[in-house]
Amino acid sequence: MTITAILQGKGREVTQVGPDDTLLSVVQLLSERRIGCVPVVDNGQVLGIFSERDLVHHIARDGAAVLERRVGDVMSTPAITTDDKTPVIHCLSLMTKKRVRHLPVVVDGTLVGLVSIGDLVKFRIDSIESEAASLRDYIQSA
Repeated sequence: MTITAILQGKGREVTQVGPDDTLLSVVQLLSERRIGCVPVVDNGQVLGIFSERDLVHHIARDGAAVLERRVGDVMSTPAITTDDKTPVIHCLSLMTKKRVRHLPVVVDGTLVGLVSIGDLVKFRIDSIESEAASLRDYIQSA
């Protein structure tokens, strides 16, 4: 299965911010939406990603004054991305190796979705449970 299947289930809407947004406004957005990261996008193209980890790192290093800076100055870049044709298991492997929890989904240079490690794990568990149920049904009908 590919990332397309995940996006069909969860939708393609992505909360995103621009590079000139202040860090404080982005942190408020994360809190309001109860999310852990946002892609930083300009004209549909992903410039980077800003996560809770970035916030903690920059506050520890620079103090609360960092909240007045532009998110484009403190985002993680380049963002590690995937496309919609990538197999789910490959994305899980990539996220584990790169130690990231979110992957922007980019097609033809444009952001079309965002998947989290939770989305991918849920999809894998649902697939495994469905396969197990099919095997049980097959065995019981034999």
